[in-house]
Amino acid sequence: MLYDVLIDPFVQMFALPDFFLQVLWEGFVSGVLYALIALGFVLIYKSSRIFNFAQGIMVVFSALTLVGLHSMGVPAIAAVPLTLLVMYLLAMSIERVVLRPLVNQPDIILFMATIGITLFLIGFGQLVFGGDNKVMITEQLGIPTGAFELEPFGGFVLIEQKDLTAVTLAILLVVGLLVFLNKTKMGRAIRALGDDHQAALSVGISLSTIWVLVWFIAGVIALVTGVVWGARAGVSFALEVIAYKALPVLMLGGLESVSGAIVGGIAIGILEKIFEIYWGQPFLGGNTETWFPFIFALLVLLFRPQGLFGERIIERI
Repeated sequence: MLYDVLIDPFVQMFALPDFFLQVLWEGFVSGVLYALIALGFVLIYKSSRIFNFAQGIMVVFSALTLVGLHSMGVPAIAAVPLTLLVMYLLAMSIERVVLRPLVNQPDIILFMATIGITLFLIGFGQLVFGGDNKVMITEQLGIPTGAFELEPFGGFVLIEQKDLTAVTLAILLVVGLLVFLNKTKMGRAIRALGDDHQAALSVGISLSTIWVLVWFIAGVIALVTGVVWGARAGVSFALEVIAYKALPVLMLGGLESVSGAIVGGIAIGILEKIFEIYWGQPFLGGNTETWFPFIFALLVLLFRPQGLFGERIIERI
């Protein structure tokens, strides 16, 4: 029995390389999307030290807005910029109504405020769009729905085109974000605010402008995530649960590391899929993907409390 649990899964990986490659691809796609969600958390935390509990519902709200606008007769090509406008107005409203009055308040107060934003968006979203499951406008957005075969390393992998599109969009978004953060004036201001909050403010960086910007960028990330997840699983408020997978990603990568969010997301996606297929289904009854990422992240934190990419804090007395 011990051999079956510990050794047999590894034997199967090498005995069926085609199937193993397919598992790796499926895990990689999920991991890329987890990394996208985690990036929204990281950006907001770096600029404002706020853990944005509302990032998950922002994914749902942006996707529902896109689908809702199209159902009202707005063409898909126009629904996307209109949805981005809605997310910008949402960012401005959050900064003006919620964050600005709470400047210099304890972190727990700001965290509770994001929970309030979550509950408001759930109620407002259900009022405007209803609570039923909706179909993402995949074809109208030009996202292909077919599949094709690849034979990497002599193996065989079936690639769904919508998954390939999701990965491509995620890579382009991450590259664009890194260029923005490192090469533009506003991007450097965001990084400066994250590195030294008080010093950045003392040289004239506008806190309100940065907050609106990072919440809007988080909204853009939420929209891309909502589109690609909606294409895979439909659009409903249950989609918010997927955002919780960003938590172990953040535990691994650290709350302030963009690269940590990317690497941590991909690692979680691949490892949870491998564990589910080779250990979860044969020995544990399946459904291990709901809890494995959290257990794995906790084990890592036992040895590295700041995460894989977080900075080690050394206090000297």
